[in-house]
Amino acid sequence: MKIGVYYVVSATAAAAIANDGNFPWLKKLSELTGFDFEVTDVEHINDYDMVVDFIGGGGTEGIFLKDMDKLPQPYFLLTTGANNSLAASMEILSYLRQHELPGEIIHGTDDFVAQRLKDLAQVFKTKKRLDGFRIARVGKPSDWLISSDVDARESKDYNNIEIVDVTMEEFFDEIAKKTYEDNQYTQLIKSKGYDEKEINEALCIYGALRRIVNRYELDGVTVRCFDLLDTVHSTGCAALAILNAEGIYASCEGDVPALISMAVLGELSGKPVFMANPSRIDTDRNEIIFAHCTLPINMPQNFEIMTHFESQLGVAFRGKLKEGPVTVFKCDGLMNEYFVSRAELLNNLCEFNLCRTQIQLKMDRPVTYFLRESIGNHHLIIEGDYTHIVDEFFKWL
Repeated sequence: MKIGVYYVVSATAAAAIANDGNFPWLKKLSELTGFDFEVTDVEHINDYDMVVDFIGGGGTEGIFLKDMDKLPQPYFLLTTGANNSLAASMEILSYLRQHELPGEIIHGTDDFVAQRLKDLAQVFKTKKRLDGFRIARVGKPSDWLISSDVDARESKDYNNIEIVDVTMEEFFDEIAKKTYEDNQYTQLIKSKGYDEKEINEALCIYGALRRIVNRYELDGVTVRCFDLLDTVHSTGCAALAILNAEGIYASCEGDVPALISMAVLGELSGKPVFMANPSRIDTDRNEIIFAHCTLPINMPQNFEIMTHFESQLGVAFRGKLKEGPVTVFKCDGLMNEYFVSRAELLNNLCEFNLCRTQIQLKMDRPVTYFLRESIGNHHLIIEGDYTHIVDEFFKWL
């Protein structure tokens, strides 16, 4: 990743001294972060995913102010511990605050500065990735998801996420072709020795959805999947499991907010994302059980194939997830509000009266959120604690 550096230094004799320390420091930061830092001018400032304003020394406040309107916001003021760099940055930040402009001084030990830059780079890489994101609703949201739709025009205006509508009829026509392209994930599913007819039906649904993804050049897709039960007597669980493993965000039941949440969490973490229902809550222990019948096929340590819970039809997955820290997340469809919490995955369960993949979590934040303030039904879960990077994303959104 390349980070643009707008370098500000005064035209004094002290500037030469500052340069002797500043440029070697940028090189060290490059080594610590793995990023390329390129000093650039205002004419090329928009060529980068992220820009930092390197306040190279004192007496630079007026120079910064002269070009400020041409620099991207927020203003990240990179400073050193020499040549009055920090003092100048503090004056600039005070000016920004007076004018209600977003900014932050990045200052501290080399390791702290490097980690801060890595976190911010991931945030702005995700923002750029989601700008122009293209997703599809195949059918309307399931009838029970009364709070989980998003207005396509608002989504485009607010976040530049484009929502395309694809009819179920088009999806059914593709399923009727009964074809799919074999790959490592279809072969993995077939290797489990489950009913050959059911596996073939499920993989033909994957093939149909994969062709729709290709046709509309989609980054993500959500499907009114319960309509498959009465029409083709199979499920979309395998299709969504494979697409998610392939890097196409895919959510169940036509749930657009869940799909957008999957994309945010997946891009910030680089991890596969499990979409699930809260199924049971213990407020005394601050524990919750999540369950669903599909998950990214590359996420569990191992999995077995079963029928879909509600219908007893088709193909669904009981995956065993790694015990340890996880992140639970959800945002609304326009990303105006969000919930995030670290949790500890305590157990993988095998209860008969829940969807097939079942996990028991002990939450860091109070589980009463799910009873009093929950952002819809479905929530998103990844391995590892990424709460800080989620908070950073929404801080600068």
